[in-house]
Amino acid sequence: MSCPIIIYKTMQTDEDDISAFDADKMRSDKRLVMRDFAQKLRSNIGKIPFSDDVTASFYCAMDGKSPAFVKAVLFGALAYFIMPVDVIPDFIAALGFTDDASVLMAAMATVKKYITNEHRQKARIFLEKEENKEAVD
Repeated sequence: MSCPIIIYKTMQTDEDDISAFDADKMRSDKRLVMRDFAQKLRSNIGKIPFSDDVTASFYCAMDGKSPAFVKAVLFGALAYFIMPVDVIPDFIAALGFTDDASVLMAAMATVKKYITNEHRQKARIFLEKEENKEAVD
């Protein structure tokens, strides 16, 4: 019995080529993220265990040095995080953010080499400031 051989061809791609992505969708996702990300994060600090990851992803997506395809992937995942209507509504205790976390983790796995220590440090600084504000209030 013979076994079929599958050959995967490695594609050489330009990191700034977003032709595989819908440019209008990416712009729409970016606008949504720019407008609503900070408020969504602030209102859920302490409720989501992946605050560091989502915030580092935001900083990576906003980084002018990040390739276009990285921005497309991350803006899509961040827009999903922000959207009030998704597979598992966010208001359901203990389960509400599991789908958001799954989407974000998949996106981060795709672009992990582009999420730098600098992005993670900026995320920690932002989150520490927000947590300190909450403690004062």
